[in-house]
Amino acid sequence: MSLSSLSTPSISVQRPSHACLQAVLAHLGGRRVLVLGDMVADEYIIGRPTRLSREAPIPVLEYVDRYIVPGGATNLARNVRALGGVVAVAGVIGHDAAGAALRARLMAEGIAVDGLAEDAERPTSTKTRVIGGSSQVVSQQIVRIDRVVHTTINATDTAHIIAYLRQEIPRVDALVISDYENGVITPAIIDVAVPLAVQHGIIITVDAHGGLFRFKGVTVATPNQDEVAGMLGILLQSEEDVCRGGQDLVRGMQARGAIITRGSEGMTVVEADGACHHLAASTLHEVRDATGAGDTVSATVTLALAAGASLLEAAHLGNLAASLVVQRLGAATTSVEELGAEIAAAPR
Repeated sequence: MSLSSLSTPSISVQRPSHACLQAVLAHLGGRRVLVLGDMVADEYIIGRPTRLSREAPIPVLEYVDRYIVPGGATNLARNVRALGGVVAVAGVIGHDAAGAALRARLMAEGIAVDGLAEDAERPTSTKTRVIGGSSQVVSQQIVRIDRVVHTTINATDTAHIIAYLRQEIPRVDALVISDYENGVITPAIIDVAVPLAVQHGIIITVDAHGGLFRFKGVTVATPNQDEVAGMLGILLQSEEDVCRGGQDLVRGMQARGAIITRGSEGMTVVEADGACHHLAASTLHEVRDATGAGDTVSATVTLALAAGASLLEAAHLGNLAASLVVQRLGAATTSVEELGAEIAAAPR
């Protein structure tokens, strides 16, 4: 797809007032959100560096701890819950230890799991990170090992999810579709979820790694810049390129807007009328680990829109939330209280 025929877009740097953002924050709590997508168990193995191996140029770690936290779509759900939302998940886990641990962790954090289908023939997607560090040394990720199933879910799992969607979508304020391309977000599920959510007038956020044009009539998409470039088959080298790509994306999805995350370059907000806004990344904090920051943006934006915020206001809150979680190791969350303090500290 070529963008050369489009005129140079006008880029705004508007910033909502602190009072406006604080008012939105005050209404995040209690919003009901259904997260549909790929359930992933993020496993962390923690070790203390002791010496270099004689077998290879790698550190030898002394085992300290091992734990599993919600990843993939469940990390997004966890972010919604941390910000005061009432959240449920729909997807597939395996009949295995990782699936059981993931379900237990979600329940412990107050996330409803009735929408989870358990499949004995499909292992829970697991991403194992080995972390080396100690109290005297900054912890660092040494290696990551992924065990991810990409095949399409079976008819039984599909039927379970669709029945749950038909029951729950009329009861929620927002639907988030989190697609890591692991075989859960099938055409059959999209054909039920999106029209039903549109029918009930709820917020629909799409956080998909590809194929965004599958989702028509949604509220907002939250891809990163590389995902947009890959889907459109173009290079996005300048802010004007990103705006044009976002305009193509919004038109193709028939969406209210798109929020394109751009790492250290911040994010770009494109609205249905073609308006384009660039938000610089926060310079208040040092980035330690960007894992899961996109989930934080999607969760914050969804809750803000459900609370009545404009797309630009929601994007500013998402930008601030991301600046907080990247300071922490692993997929992290933030809270309304922390966001409120961050707004107060931001330049006026």
